[in-house]
Amino acid sequence: MKIGILGGGQLGRMLIQDALKYDDEFYVLDPNADCSCANISFFTKGNFNSQQDVLDFGKGKDVVSIEIEHVNAEALEELENQGIKVIPNSKIIKIIQQKILQKKFYKHHQIPSPDFQIIQSLKEEIRIGFPFVQKLNTGGYDGKGVQVIRTENDLEKMWDEPSVLESLVDIDKELSIIIAKNEEGEIKTFPVTEMIADPKLNLLDFNICPAQISGEVQNQIDKITDQFMNAADSAGLFAIELFLDKEGKVWVNETAPRLHNSGHQTQEGNANSQFEQFYRVLKNLPLADTSSYQFSGMLNLVGEENFTGKAKYDGLENVLKLPNTYIHLYGKTDTKPGRKMGHINVLANSREELLDQLIHIKSLVQVISE
Repeated sequence: MKIGILGGGQLGRMLIQDALKYDDEFYVLDPNADCSCANISFFTKGNFNSQQDVLDFGKGKDVVSIEIEHVNAEALEELENQGIKVIPNSKIIKIIQQKILQKKFYKHHQIPSPDFQIIQSLKEEIRIGFPFVQKLNTGGYDGKGVQVIRTENDLEKMWDEPSVLESLVDIDKELSIIIAKNEEGEIKTFPVTEMIADPKLNLLDFNICPAQISGEVQNQIDKITDQFMNAADSAGLFAIELFLDKEGKVWVNETAPRLHNSGHQTQEGNANSQFEQFYRVLKNLPLADTSSYQFSGMLNLVGEENFTGKAKYDGLENVLKLPNTYIHLYGKTDTKPGRKMGHINVLANSREELLDQLIHIKSLVQVISE
């Protein structure tokens, strides 16, 4: 089977690495000839935001998918019209890649999401109360294109672009759930993961699975999952990022129509990984068992401040000495501050042991430049 992926980053790399045990051909479109997927796929250098590049790339493929949502959705729609399978479908990609459409989608389908105001420019009156979050309509990821406006003094730093202004939730925990659906309509979810962010980089620092939540919170998440999957009406793998507020209510932050950083610990922590699951979705195979073995977690390896250039993983040999610890590097030659370069998964017998191990590992290893 010829599987085309728009985007050649680490998510595509890990999907292909996992799927190499099967018999398929993976084709990747990315503007960077040095991308993570370049050496393990049939690689095409091109722009996944270009309608013509995507149309040309999609020709002759059995299925086309994405590992980044900022792609030309119109081209994907045209490929669908030509009879080429696109997973997830172009309609839900188009909704999710624009924060304004995404928020309207939640409101229309009564999926709980924080109150919001839409603005096209700063000429409009801001009616939402402080504090609020400004999210650019397009292009934001990994904390980019998102900023908190706490007081009137912060208004001067706002971006003069189409945005969603969203009420700031009084967050107790940040959670994530990954759901897969094949074309037969079979749906499976991974256990809810707790995400602990790095406040400075606004990037995910640790994943903890399973999340420490009550049965009532789990019920809220199950309902949100059902609502979203019914409304999305598409095969695919989706990561729903959630806020649990201090009063015990769950809100949808945003959704990714693709593999996700919050699912990396599934590689060793679950009977099957998110990458195995997504492969099965693309092939319309029976979905994989998602049950977890024990406590699992993940630590992101990101480029240290003040280091730019050829990457060097300082202290990695110390991590290799540890039990139940698994290193995944992304094949990126160069590092820069805050760039995701890899991750480390850890298994443990308790939440406390897991956190201790993750904090210990974080002190052992740094991504610097030679």
